[in-house]
Amino acid sequence: MIRKTAFALLVFITSQISQAQYQYPSTPEHPVVDDYYGTKITDSYRWLEDMKKPEVQKWFKDQGDYTNSVIKKISGRDALFNRMKEISALAGDDYAYVKQLGDNYYYTKKIKGESINKLYIRKGLNGTEVLLLDPNTYKKDATITSFNISPDQKKLAVTLSQDGAEVCDLRIMDIESKTFLPDNLNPVWSEFSFEFTPDSKAITYTKMSTNDNKSDDFLKHMKSLLHVIGTNPETDKILASKENNPNLNLLAEQFPDVAFSGNYSYIILEIGSTKSEILAFYAPYSELNNSKINWKPLIKYEDEITSYQIIGDQFFFLSHKNAPNYKIGLTDIKNPNVDNAKIIIPESNKVLRRIQKSKNFIYYTLSDGIVQDKYQINPKTLESKVIALPKGSNGGYALNSRENDNFLFFNNGWITPSTSYYFDGSTDRLEKSKQFIASGNYPDFSKQYSVKEVEIASHDGVMVPLSIIYPKNIKMDGSTPCYISGYGAYGLSRSPYYIGDNLMALLEQNTVIAFAHVRGGGEKGANWHKGGQKATKPNTWKDFIACSEYLIKEKYTSADKLIGNGASMGGVLIGRAITERPDLFKVALIEVGDTNIIRSEITPNGPNQIPEIGTLKNETDTKYLLEMDAQSKVKKGEKYPAVLVHTGMNDARVDSWIPGKFAAILQNYNSSDRPILLHVNYANGHFSNDLDVTYNDSADMFAFALWQVGNSKFQMAK
Repeated sequence: MIRKTAFALLVFITSQISQAQYQYPSTPEHPVVDDYYGTKITDSYRWLEDMKKPEVQKWFKDQGDYTNSVIKKISGRDALFNRMKEISALAGDDYAYVKQLGDNYYYTKKIKGESINKLYIRKGLNGTEVLLLDPNTYKKDATITSFNISPDQKKLAVTLSQDGAEVCDLRIMDIESKTFLPDNLNPVWSEFSFEFTPDSKAITYTKMSTNDNKSDDFLKHMKSLLHVIGTNPETDKILASKENNPNLNLLAEQFPDVAFSGNYSYIILEIGSTKSEILAFYAPYSELNNSKINWKPLIKYEDEITSYQIIGDQFFFLSHKNAPNYKIGLTDIKNPNVDNAKIIIPESNKVLRRIQKSKNFIYYTLSDGIVQDKYQINPKTLESKVIALPKGSNGGYALNSRENDNFLFFNNGWITPSTSYYFDGSTDRLEKSKQFIASGNYPDFSKQYSVKEVEIASHDGVMVPLSIIYPKNIKMDGSTPCYISGYGAYGLSRSPYYIGDNLMALLEQNTVIAFAHVRGGGEKGANWHKGGQKATKPNTWKDFIACSEYLIKEKYTSADKLIGNGASMGGVLIGRAITERPDLFKVALIEVGDTNIIRSEITPNGPNQIPEIGTLKNETDTKYLLEMDAQSKVKKGEKYPAVLVHTGMNDARVDSWIPGKFAAILQNYNSSDRPILLHVNYANGHFSNDLDVTYNDSADMFAFALWQVGNSKFQMAK
């Protein structure tokens, strides 16, 4: 039970030192006391949560304007942005999402010098390229988030978003005329799948109940629908929903997602959430036109399956049940029995990752946390063999898992931009892709920079992986700035993919780049995830602190040069790191961070996070949430590092008032002479698909950080 007490007293408190040097917009305190099962927490910034109020909107605008006025005075900021663009241009044209249907190839491409992807068709592997869709002709500042091609190749289905928002329009285009049909299926979430029926006459998709991210129903009560092209979307048939299928016991915040098996024999209903484990049902494809589909259980949460593929009637699955490093099992989808399935790839000392398929083969990844090897399984013999890719981090996808066995693989390293490989699974032919590869030429970064992979002892003796990228001419005397980033949630792993052009520009400023592979992630399997979840969540920021201490101890950097970073759920990591050890960091960069965990459950996206962090409806979970909450750990009069808190006003995952409140309390309570700034982007959401938006945000953050750690190129103009 949570009790609330409001105080009528209006209090103004600002740090005398901070106020003297930085004239922040005034932030009054209106204290509210919450009683969390006997633990009382004062929240003086609750009023900032009402984003519809004019005074709150004005506060955010004033904060954003003030931050911009400070950052624009930092010398070197514009040069840093331009350098990011220069490095990006070295890649030349950048390809993504390649799909093959027959002899035709469909893909998005970002042309050298441009900031967004456009959609193209190439008729034949070496054929002429034709532009299908420039998203800016649809709406200003629109970007393509996903697309699919109908089996008859006459229609294109595409999701388009604006200003970094993740709520999209799903539109259908006639490919020959390059015109949109009247069908406008919206709102849909950018990550939801959509798929044409085999006759190309209809499409499945998941529709949101509202596009208003301030509504209580936002990200709730979604429906999986079947839309017959050319008909009124209001008449779309419901395939699955909480209201239509009470027997499935769906929660309001779960989202149903329907897809078809490779040979269109089965309809698969997957219930989405933030859980790593999957809940799924299935039915024969013949039931698609029934008035109501009789969904049968396929996967239960207790099966602990995180990935699966279907070839014919063979159901392959990846599970960590009694196998923390995962195993691959096989059962018959006509009568699935996961408990008694045949284990074809047993657990080993390496971690099995996501399984994928082409028409006739299954693929999986085996990782030691850094090197990722790709393997192919023959479903007929169940024999497995490694694919002869170069050592490194290897990812990829099938070009058409229904029609052929063609794959695109991508080989990466921290300072090695992606190299594309074309693989024909039916012949084992592997070669560098000549068609879908960046056309530019990056320099050999390994001549200037080194990479070191270490494991360091955390607070409890557990060994935590730490990746360090540093200039070869580094002086190991603690004088070099260091940017350390961590995440640690949802079992997600930070694999050694190319650090990106923005971080490469930071590395060039004689800065060490480090990635802490903390608990809560998936680098060491399911137990690594569980080791930073709910009761064990403190391990996430304590691992991060231990990695930071190692970098200082080994003299890569010093506390006066250390820049800590966390984004999204990584806001817990960086927020708690600087509230527990404010002396350890000179700068904290917090990107769309969830720093007010005890309040996030009331947000539209909050219920989705319950499987990962717990719920206030449970007293035990509440104790864990209170420990994670950075907002309530800020102490009046403490000396905090310089902090740049970033929010995108179109963010539908972390409401802007969460970062806003954290900046507000730090501004008022900080007693150091270091700035606390709130960076507000009105053209962005949780992230952006527009490189110019991304690089501008990065340039602001890194210029701020380099100014604070004393880089002579980044100084405040007088």
